[in-house]
Amino acid sequence: MTPEMQIIAVFVVFILLLAAGMAVPLAISVPALIYLLMLGGVDALKGLGLVSWGSMNSFALTAIPLFILMAELMQGSGLSMRTYRGLAKLVCVIPGGLLQTNIAGCALFSAISGSSVTTAAAIGGVALPQLEQRKYSPSLAAGSLAAGGTLGILIPPSIAMIIYGTFTETSIAKLFMAGVIPGLMLTGLFMAYIAVHALIKPEIAPKERGPQNAGEFAIAIYDLLPVTLLIVGIMSSLYLGFATPTEVAALGCIFVGVVAAAWGELNWQVIRDAIRTTVIVSGNIMFIVFAAFIFSYAISMGGVGEKLTHALVDMNLTKTQFMLAMLVLFTLLGALVESLGIIVITVPLLYPVLMKFGIDPIWFGIVLVLFIEMGQITPPIGINLFVIQGLWKGTLQQVVTGSIPFHLLMFVMLGLLVAWPEIALWLPQNMTTK
Repeated sequence: MTPEMQIIAVFVVFILLLAAGMAVPLAISVPALIYLLMLGGVDALKGLGLVSWGSMNSFALTAIPLFILMAELMQGSGLSMRTYRGLAKLVCVIPGGLLQTNIAGCALFSAISGSSVTTAAAIGGVALPQLEQRKYSPSLAAGSLAAGGTLGILIPPSIAMIIYGTFTETSIAKLFMAGVIPGLMLTGLFMAYIAVHALIKPEIAPKERGPQNAGEFAIAIYDLLPVTLLIVGIMSSLYLGFATPTEVAALGCIFVGVVAAAWGELNWQVIRDAIRTTVIVSGNIMFIVFAAFIFSYAISMGGVGEKLTHALVDMNLTKTQFMLAMLVLFTLLGALVESLGIIVITVPLLYPVLMKFGIDPIWFGIVLVLFIEMGQITPPIGINLFVIQGLWKGTLQQVVTGSIPFHLLMFVMLGLLVAWPEIALWLPQNMTTK
């Protein structure tokens, strides 16, 4: 079998395993092991011990369980509920009412959770009962939560960015800061669409009343104070270079624990549940990372990255044409593979190509995350669609219909990033790294 046929066979096996419902880590590692056996027989497996060590021997990866634990403590202690309540009081006066709170709440919570699914589940679980009770448009309510949840991997901290930075040896702190302005802009686009839609069709969202007096306003600010202090602390520490992402995550866990004990309902059961969920989720992520390193080792032995680079260079593609090809690739993958799976499959292959085209790895990291965001709400297996559908009584079709306008707005944001890369690069270029 020729090398090209071997590569094609490996990717066919990967797609078939995914279609059969196999877990992503196994769907990645099984074809990789088959490819290694094709290349060098059993002797090719001897390097797996070193690969296993290298995949987990990363200081940056320790931030992942810490950020997950921080989000779980907030959710379990009721802090996320208080945050949504305070935000709802202040934001609901904008046309669109609680639909605006969905987006703003997702943006705020994503600055803590680092995960799209966690953000969608946390805000969706709080918001959906109130949205149904107040007779909001079912499809737009569900779509705003599914799309808002995707902000969890663009607004820092982001688990997807940590994985990308680990594979490309790119500064994770700079990746975090690069996501701030695009994340806020995308949040603004989502909220602007809802406001315009509500002004044109007032029936989609009843009018809500904001704070009626200084006391209600003060209570809303009080509910938002802990999360605001946490976010300001995280962002300023990273920007000024006072702490690494891992150190920030550790300090954040301590801060949330103290605040949850004072403001929330922290007890041993909440702590046990948070630790249990953190171990399960972190274990799943680390398994994906481990499988990805095996995959990367296999394609490195086969010289796939170099061959792909030479093939693309020989095609004389312009930078714009290359980005359009990436758009098609990630749109297709987004409908088949979840976010971390996309990163670990494509980055080892594409990173050498980025260098040939002179593409900034930090900028591409943000573009990649935006591609992945699109995949989170792309049928048939956009994971956020199923998260929201599982939280309410509506149909999956309603969730998909409601998320389509937000999907289109992501294309607008992508166009802005391509036209003005400084949107993502300005903050990283002006920050102090540690």
